[in-house]
Amino acid sequence: MTQSDRDRLVTLRKARKKLIKQREAAEELGVSVRQVKRLLYALKKRGDRAVIHGLRGVGSKRRIAEKIQRQAIQILSGEDYQGFGPTLASEYLASKHKIEASRETVRKWMIEAGLWKAGQCSVDAVHVWRPRRSRFGELVQWDTSEHDWLEGRGEKLYLILLIDDATSRAIGRFARSDSTEANLGVLELWLLRYGRMIACYTDKAALFRTAPKVARDQKELPRDEREPMPPTQIGRGLGELNIVWIGAHSPQAKGRVERFFETAQDRLVKGMRLAGVKTLEAANAYLEKEYLVWWEKTCTVEPGNADDAHRRLKKQHDLAAILSHVESRQVKNDYTIEFEGKTYGIERADIIVGLRGAAVRVEKRRDGSVAIRFRDQYLRHQLCERAKAAGRQRQLAPARGEKKAGKAGKKSRWMEEFFQKPGPSLRKAIEIANATS
Repeated sequence: MTQSDRDRLVTLRKARKKLIKQREAAEELGVSVRQVKRLLYALKKRGDRAVIHGLRGVGSKRRIAEKIQRQAIQILSGEDYQGFGPTLASEYLASKHKIEASRETVRKWMIEAGLWKAGQCSVDAVHVWRPRRSRFGELVQWDTSEHDWLEGRGEKLYLILLIDDATSRAIGRFARSDSTEANLGVLELWLLRYGRMIACYTDKAALFRTAPKVARDQKELPRDEREPMPPTQIGRGLGELNIVWIGAHSPQAKGRVERFFETAQDRLVKGMRLAGVKTLEAANAYLEKEYLVWWEKTCTVEPGNADDAHRRLKKQHDLAAILSHVESRQVKNDYTIEFEGKTYGIERADIIVGLRGAAVRVEKRRDGSVAIRFRDQYLRHQLCERAKAAGRQRQLAPARGEKKAGKAGKKSRWMEEFFQKPGPSLRKAIEIANATS
């Protein structure tokens, strides 16, 4: 019997002894007068137990059987489910093992079994909340996560992701390195599916921004006084697509993509573990067909404004050319250019006035091909093979301090029997000297 039950019992006893009226007892207990009469009748029949509800201590008819609870704990104790939280565990129990239980029920089971430790949340730092952008495509956050995605079952992978700020729609791919080529490939997937976004929000990594070089003994100039730095390949590509680049000053500023990675490092890793993913191809297949489908269905929201801010790709937006490695080269007098240690010759039919000595745009496409553009025209070209020099190769002299391999550790013998060799007489030597002087 609780303290509240004891207080109610005292009130009912006063009403039974007629120390207070039944109406006053009803007001004190917060019930109707009719309910007070029922309680007084029960008090007469059952004694003090009348104030205790009849179902107290009786198990619920909807209670999950202990057999099912033991089965669930046995499953969650397995090696494959190590590290699963109550929410994710309840979802996998329902989808994989047909055990329907709420996350709070699973949490209670896991705490009792020692598989989960309840803890209090603490606030380390406070960051002011920023509202979402109102339109889909108005701002897209872009980042890469370096994590042990395969948990040692395969090679090291990087997850490159683009996520919309207004709706949380996401496109991502695993890659072997966080390279410019891999990032441009994920950007191309977004552009082909949705179109050109208004702005991209990234960190200030060297992939997105060219950092000014400053000597150790010099101070970095203020931003307004710096000379403009040349753009990176990604920055150039965004500029040609008329997409604004915005650099974040802290990881918390791009919290949308950071929270995606936080969730993926838990759910995606465990999902790939159960699916037996070991390769890059299998990881991308699981990410596209399983995880991003779940994310789209569960974690995305409707934008504040139904208008789509994406802009369509036009004819001049050649993604193969824009999303490539671009450099500038000068055409020589023989209408050739040098690029990456190779010589490319422009075909005679494409030679036009002003080409010799001019600067051309050289594009190394992501498929490995090379394209050369002068003004608005692409020039046909071919790889020039340089002829090899004829004759025997000259042997390089050994470096200073090195000895020949055949005579290493042996004493030179050029002075042996030097004075025993016959030489010219004194008279002959004078004649030779006079003749050569």
